[in-house]
Amino acid sequence: MTAGAQQRQTSPPSPASADVDRVRAAVSAALTEFLDRQRTYLSGMDPILTTLVDEVCAVAGGGKRLRPLFAYWGWRGARDTGPGAGEDDAAVLRAVAALEFVHASALVHDDVMDGAQTRRGRPATHVGFAARHADGDLNGDGDLFGTGAAILIGDLALVWSDEMLRCSGISEAALSRARAVWDTMRTEVTAGQYLDLLRAAGGLPGPEGALKVARYKSAGYTVQRPLQLGAAIAGAGPRVIEACTEIGVPLGEAFQLRDDVLGVFGDPEVTGKSADDDLREGKQTLLVALAEEATDDAGRALMGRLLGNSEAGTEDFDALRALIRRTGARDLVERRITEQTELARRAIGEAPLSDDARAALDALAVAATTRTA
Repeated sequence: MTAGAQQRQTSPPSPASADVDRVRAAVSAALTEFLDRQRTYLSGMDPILTTLVDEVCAVAGGGKRLRPLFAYWGWRGARDTGPGAGEDDAAVLRAVAALEFVHASALVHDDVMDGAQTRRGRPATHVGFAARHADGDLNGDGDLFGTGAAILIGDLALVWSDEMLRCSGISEAALSRARAVWDTMRTEVTAGQYLDLLRAAGGLPGPEGALKVARYKSAGYTVQRPLQLGAAIAGAGPRVIEACTEIGVPLGEAFQLRDDVLGVFGDPEVTGKSADDDLREGKQTLLVALAEEATDDAGRALMGRLLGNSEAGTEDFDALRALIRRTGARDLVERRITEQTELARRAIGEAPLSDDARAALDALAVAATTRTA
């Protein structure tokens, strides 16, 4: 082992990385406390309703807490530049934790629209509740029951996101500043879901259509808007808000493109979902658009026959993966991830934020775009 490698192994974690761990733990604790209160309330209506809380808890329980982390460091990096310097750290952590409920809502609804079978190593919400219908020997169509339950659970998570933000304990002034970003973010992600639905039906064709869907369905509410939410709580000025966009737009895109690559080429043992699912669901990602552009008529015929084919098997999807590699589509997407990440990291280095925030955001940028799950 080289001296440099030994030093990297034995050096203690940086203050920024230690604070990232603290934020993750605080967000998880805030979500647990909130959901425990909701469980008590709903069980008073009828004990069966605790299944709704359990499902939201399961969906919101996984993940790396990237959205709250970006929001927290948006606040932390700008708190000394605006009127939000006096905000209580614990209250801000509760406020940014509300982003996890927005994310949970989007995941549940997205799985319904895609017909996904699994999510984070467990049945997707609509699949799980269809199974509950069968196990409970209930009347009617089980799949419709599962879909209806999932729509309501996604809606419930979105309602709770509002409640958690409002009751977080941040000042009224900070809450008022945060609402504008919050409303924009939720409008964008909902509109982005529709753009995704439209693209799956043949609208918004080509690579540009794929990038537009990625921008509004996922990228904006993953990095840009959370950063701006934290900056708004801090009362940051226009230059900081602009820096959040300069960081968030390319980094959010790189994050989503990494997600697309993992959806086709990831290790199921790590990602918690089959590497066939995105192909079986026919997701019209940039990978697919670039492969379709670059292949020949035979390749396009293969894609037309197998992409989105629920009857196709693993060997069929292996052929699709081979086609995506052969056309160079995967390499092009990897190159774009690298370029967009570098663009975001340069913006982080130049942002008018505190040194600890820049260090934390740079580490998050690398983690978000080199992840394996």
